[in-house]
Amino acid sequence: MARRVFLIVLDSCGCGALPDAERFGDAGTHTLRSCCDSGKLCVPNMQKMGLFNIDGIGCGEPVPAPSAVYGKCAERSAGKDTTTGHWEIAGLISTVPMKTYPDGFPQEVLDALRAASGREILCNLPYSGTEVIRDYGRAHLETGALIVYTSADSVLQIAAHEDLVPVPELYRICEKAREIMQGEYAVGRIIARPFVGQYPDFQRTPRRHDYSVSPFAPTMLDRLQAAGKQVISVGKIADIFNGQGISEGHRTVSNDDGMGKTIQLAARDFEGLCFVNLVEFDSSYGHRRDIAGYTAALNAFDAQLGALLLQLRDDDLLILTADHGCDPAAHGTDHTREYTPLLAYGKQVSPANIGIRSSFADIGQTVCAWLGVEADAFAGERIF
Repeated sequence: MARRVFLIVLDSCGCGALPDAERFGDAGTHTLRSCCDSGKLCVPNMQKMGLFNIDGIGCGEPVPAPSAVYGKCAERSAGKDTTTGHWEIAGLISTVPMKTYPDGFPQEVLDALRAASGREILCNLPYSGTEVIRDYGRAHLETGALIVYTSADSVLQIAAHEDLVPVPELYRICEKAREIMQGEYAVGRIIARPFVGQYPDFQRTPRRHDYSVSPFAPTMLDRLQAAGKQVISVGKIADIFNGQGISEGHRTVSNDDGMGKTIQLAARDFEGLCFVNLVEFDSSYGHRRDIAGYTAALNAFDAQLGALLLQLRDDDLLILTADHGCDPAAHGTDHTREYTPLLAYGKQVSPANIGIRSSFADIGQTVCAWLGVEADAFAGERIF
């Protein structure tokens, strides 16, 4: 029977501050513990797998005999953003952090955006995505100017009302922005942020679209594809890798939709990797510092995880992890520099405590090993 891997990234579900977290202003952060402390976290499937048995996890109730391999991973790359985290999972260590713009984008960039879009620019500051449309949405509708903003991450985001700037037009503008933000101005992602509604009740829509910079070297996705394996993307994985190494992509509008599509894919025959990103943990709850929402989302995921576990075949491998933290109890609105949990389950996998791994890249090595694909060119060490 063809071997399959289901690699699910619970976007931002960190499990404790890394030793260097203080350098990032993130000392003491712990996304998972913040949800545990709410008293409402109920994740029996992950608990049985060993989530709360992880060394130093400091929250939840461990079980006597975990059903999975369990541990946590330290990030070796110089950052705490989505792109860097996923690339490291796939075998690439980013030694130089992606460029950020804490004071907004330079005039040359704004001039190029105006010329490419035919529209003026509003904001040009680091901002929360929900607050920026509240504060600038009315001016945007009155003037037709684009809302351009950033965050602590390496991103340029463009928000526009769907009635004023149709989504296809916003996508074209973001494609132009991706061309502009190269070389000395390069950022990890350009993000289209369409919204709807009337002032002051504007709402972002699920038609967000990311335009990532391409990986700086081949990843495990390229190696798997070259070996004839399928690489199926669910959620924003295809965007994060700029389509590189992806055989088939499935966009999603929510965590629920992402898990629903993953469960459907588990009923299909394929050989290779199903790589899933569940972004709502980060975008809807972590950045919004919504502890109750984050906790409820973890509970909902765990229930769907139970349905996925029933679909797994004898030769399947399931890996659960994260790409960074975004502690909903932390100050500010940005990602947090944290360890990420690692749970690996399969009917042919012997449960074990793997302690603390020195890189997210150990996951990529393990995926390649499970699928019989050479991965010597990448960072990391296989877990089993």
